[in-house]
Amino acid sequence: MKLFGTDGIRGKVGTFLTPNLALEVGMSAGQVLGQIRPRSVQGKDLASNLGNGSAHPTDSKVTDSKVILMGQDSRTSGNMLAAAIAAGLTAAGWDVWQLGLCPTPAVAYLTAEMPEIAAGVMISASHNPPEDNGIKFFGADGSKLPASVQQSIEDLMATHQSNYQNNIGGNSLPLQGYGQNYHRHNLLENYQVSLQDSIGTSLEGLKIVLDMAWGSATKVSAAVFTNLGAEVICLHSDPDGNKINVDCGSTHLAPLQQAVHDHQADMGFAFDGDADRVLAIDSQGRVVDGDYILYLWGQELLQQNQLPDASIVTTVMANLGFERAWQKIGGQLVRTAVGDQYVHAEMMKRGAMLGGEQSGHVLCRHYAVSGDGLLTALHLAALAKQRAPLADLMSQSFTPYPQLLKNVRVEDRELRRNWQSCDGLVQAINHAESDLGDRGRVLVRASGTEPLMRVMVEAETMDLANHWTEQLTKAIHHHLLTA
Repeated sequence: MKLFGTDGIRGKVGTFLTPNLALEVGMSAGQVLGQIRPRSVQGKDLASNLGNGSAHPTDSKVTDSKVILMGQDSRTSGNMLAAAIAAGLTAAGWDVWQLGLCPTPAVAYLTAEMPEIAAGVMISASHNPPEDNGIKFFGADGSKLPASVQQSIEDLMATHQSNYQNNIGGNSLPLQGYGQNYHRHNLLENYQVSLQDSIGTSLEGLKIVLDMAWGSATKVSAAVFTNLGAEVICLHSDPDGNKINVDCGSTHLAPLQQAVHDHQADMGFAFDGDADRVLAIDSQGRVVDGDYILYLWGQELLQQNQLPDASIVTTVMANLGFERAWQKIGGQLVRTAVGDQYVHAEMMKRGAMLGGEQSGHVLCRHYAVSGDGLLTALHLAALAKQRAPLADLMSQSFTPYPQLLKNVRVEDRELRRNWQSCDGLVQAINHAESDLGDRGRVLVRASGTEPLMRVMVEAETMDLANHWTEQLTKAIHHHLLTA
């Protein structure tokens, strides 16, 4: 079975994601990671670069560490999975440093920054509902493990299973001592300081609402904004694994919009469950999604000559209005498949410094090694403080094309992965594309993180977008689910 999707391993706890699976993932990952150390990873010295816009590579990080850093969001299944994964890793000879409740980018940052840490793992299902969970691994440079390493982990798990079934050793390991498990919650302070140091201005005078989605953002977000001088109003600000992402956060913006209105705030930020992405609301209640964030932050970096080739890397989901506005000011928009790992890979390939997704997962390599919702929110707030109110920046940016996104639930994992072999659905998509021509775009894909087929239609008019969204949704039900 294919385990790794577009954002690690993710699924429903107790059915797909079980303690046994987590133990085996930890054990196999520990063996694979052990085979590739000592390792030298080209990166940058984040401590010296934060806040000054510098991104010049320094000496490689060379580590023969036996430490893996582990963090988790607030889900009730997190402790169980943490124990199982840690058991597997320690059985493979690794020491595990438990960071506890934290944002995913904290794991990436600390893994890249600290020579003692050779790899990181985060237990989170990001924006998924409470019953789901997931496992994400990071290499010594703070980036997600490449597909080849993920495949090696899956292959080793298959070998373990085959050996067990054939009674030839099962999961036995060539041990040279067991690893230990330590609590290192204090390390989160280093991440918090790095966030505060990344912007060169106070946020005094700004009233900001934060929707923490009952998740990872509850740990540090309010303190960071308050320490920088902002007046902060908090929503869903206690860690609660039974409520994480439920009718709140970056996937449900209505509570944030209402709070910004009620408190007459300058802006609001909504994080997802593990705080690696963010969406904003301006004082007029308008949604500032990843496209707008990339455009506004990109303008600032472009003016500072900090954007090589004037390029932004984004995905096929990015709005045409954004693309054409960016091109109008001399910029270049590069599209990838959906998934931050594809954005990151393209950024590294091109030497690009800014990229992200419409969903609010934004990566600026001047300041971070991974997408970071808190970092993005801070820089957007600083931009509004230094240049103009966020509502004014929005009004001066671009007009998006009408874009509709609908999800169709498809529980069968293999059916989702192989949807392109369904001739009827492919023909329906071809018909829609032919009819739209240069008046819009169609994107149908299987979600890599949830049991969903996603339909996106972008068109010159809302009527056109509505029509083809409805037709393609019907086509999935007819050709894929009832065939």
